[in-house]
Amino acid sequence: MTAAYDTDNVFAKILRGEIPCHKIYEDADTLAFMDIMPRGEGHVLVIPKKPVRNVLDVDEETHAAVYRTVRKLAPVAVKAFRADGVTIQQYNEPAGGQVVFHLHVHIIPRFEGVPLKPHTGQMEKPELLARNAETLRAALA
Repeated sequence: MTAAYDTDNVFAKILRGEIPCHKIYEDADTLAFMDIMPRGEGHVLVIPKKPVRNVLDVDEETHAAVYRTVRKLAPVAVKAFRADGVTIQQYNEPAGGQVVFHLHVHIIPRFEGVPLKPHTGQMEKPELLARNAETLRAALA
C-alpha cells in the first residue's frame, strides 16, 4: 500500500498554476513541461492532471493517457535536439528513486558518448529552459 497523495507536491502546484513551468504540451488528461533540474538537454516531464501518487495507485485510463503523451513527445524530443536516442524513466516510492510524489515520466534525449548528468538538485538557467521549450514546441507544431 502506498502513502496518500500529497496535494501540496510541486507538480500539483504546477497544475493549479501556483508555480510556473515551461510548458511543452497539454491535453485534457496530461501536461508536459521542462524538468528544471535536467539530466540532459531537452529533459521533459509528463504528468497526469489527475492526482495520482505513482504507478502503484494509477488507474488504467490515466496511465494510458500519460504514455500516449510520452509516445507523442519522445520522437519529437529526438527530432528537436537531433538526438541519437531517448531514455524514458519512471520511479515509484522512495526505494524506487521517486522524489516528487505525483506520477511523472521523464523523457531525456540522448547522445552517443554523453552520459546523463547526476541528479544534483541544481536548477538549470531559466533562459536555457525557455529556449529548449521553444525548440520542442516548434518541433511539435
